[in-house]
Amino acid sequence: MDGPDSRAYRECNKCRLIFTETRYLLSAKSEKKRYLTHKNGIKYKGYVDFLNQAIEPALPLLNNAMQGLDFGCGPTPTLSVILEQKGFKCDNYDPLFYPEIHEKEYDFVFATECFEHFFFPAIEIQRIKKHLKPGGLLIIMTETWKSTEAFANWYYARDCTHVSFFHNQTFCYIAEQFGFDAMESNNDRVMLLQKKEGEIEVN
Repeated sequence: MDGPDSRAYRECNKCRLIFTETRYLLSAKSEKKRYLTHKNGIKYKGYVDFLNQAIEPALPLLNNAMQGLDFGCGPTPTLSVILEQKGFKCDNYDPLFYPEIHEKEYDFVFATECFEHFFFPAIEIQRIKKHLKPGGLLIIMTETWKSTEAFANWYYARDCTHVSFFHNQTFCYIAEQFGFDAMESNNDRVMLLQKKEGEIEVN
């Protein structure tokens, strides 16, 4: 299918995920170089406000006894700093910048602006799920595509590090297939998924 650049895209007929063909995936070196050009960090108010879009819908569901993980925190962890200022403990993980991840389960996991970077979403979602306690909350922030016609000119797909694009139906499929309950969110960009209580991970 057509996109806004020269890459080739395909749409899954089961879940409506749109993804780039593997020949267009960047090397880790190229990805890292691009991410290091981003001006992110706690000193940038615009970036803090942006992350708060994900934090605010989740706050009523959290308490200070919980511990979380920022999955895909990037080179300058910021969301975990914001949460710590609010009294929450939050670890950081990023495959390129903070590759060590504790072998433990968390009460909540934030995945802000990282789902669109997943080469193989099912693998990454399963990995996230492994690190969530039963009843734990997964907070996802990514833009969703609305129509194939609009996708052809969509700015979000112009970023060469964006390789997976989710539809609202994709998240319904994820919830059903991976053992989550979808929860209401007041932000179209933010998805709240709760791991079902009966879901126990086997290593």
